[in-house]
Amino acid sequence: MASSLLTLLDDIATVLDDVAVMTKLAARKSAGVLGDDLALNAQQVTGVTADRELPVVWAVAKGSARNKLILVPAALAISAWLPWLVTPLLMAGGLFLCYEGFEKVLHKLLHKAEDDAAKPGRTAALAGADVDPVAFERDKIRGAVRTDMILSAEIIAITLGTVAGAAFLTQLGALAAISALMTVGVYGVVAGIVKLDDAGLYLSRRASSAASAFGRGILWVAPWLMKTLAIVGTAAMFLVGGGILTHGVHDVQTWIDDAATGLGALPEIGVVLGAVLPTLINAVVGIVAGGIVVGLVALVRKLRGKPALAH
Repeated sequence: MASSLLTLLDDIATVLDDVAVMTKLAARKSAGVLGDDLALNAQQVTGVTADRELPVVWAVAKGSARNKLILVPAALAISAWLPWLVTPLLMAGGLFLCYEGFEKVLHKLLHKAEDDAAKPGRTAALAGADVDPVAFERDKIRGAVRTDMILSAEIIAITLGTVAGAAFLTQLGALAAISALMTVGVYGVVAGIVKLDDAGLYLSRRASSAASAFGRGILWVAPWLMKTLAIVGTAAMFLVGGGILTHGVHDVQTWIDDAATGLGALPEIGVVLGAVLPTLINAVVGIVAGGIVVGLVALVRKLRGKPALAH
């Protein structure tokens, strides 16, 4: 009896150790999606009154948890009955990341003046009495939950690709752990980000000169933080998406590994070049793939009589 219990405990410890390793690896691979997730969700509360920001974030977090309750069983079912589908799903997710990143950059370049001109109008509309705040908030939450579904699917797909060859319990543990970590981590940070300006304003009004200066610093940093998150998230889309695509084609990945190993053997700067090369190649592949998909989507939209690029 005692030996059976010890064996069971040893098996549980082994599974937990495997889950921890797989979760850490999956978190590292999905970090790019996480950056974009943070930026997008922080932007979703724009226009919401200050006293409703945290309730909106909480509502979106609950929607995110429901999304993952759907996605995790679906991922496990695919792994169990359609394992051959894991790589195509990963490739599709990688292409979508590249497409989304390229479209975001293209829109920024082509429509920056229009967006800047529209901001005052949007602000005035949000402040107007004709806007139903309840309906506006509900639309914000629905849009954020829809966005979260796409990003969560990408994270789950990346995690599934990482744990595809593991035992069922390890897969379940890793998927559940990464889902919980991403949900709590993302929306905890989002809640902190959207309240940065309030914290800065509160501190800037304190009698202490140090607290006041710190508050003014927060108010100065907050908008730059949002911009930085958006840039890092977009760059990560190309890096992660390109990395998924290159890993999905065995010959390409082998060539990258061989090239990195060859450069790594060079004296002095070889280590740096060997480490940087795969990242550069993944970025280039991501940008090129994103451009191709955006071009194809624009062609299809044009054939259907719609504008080449959605505004």
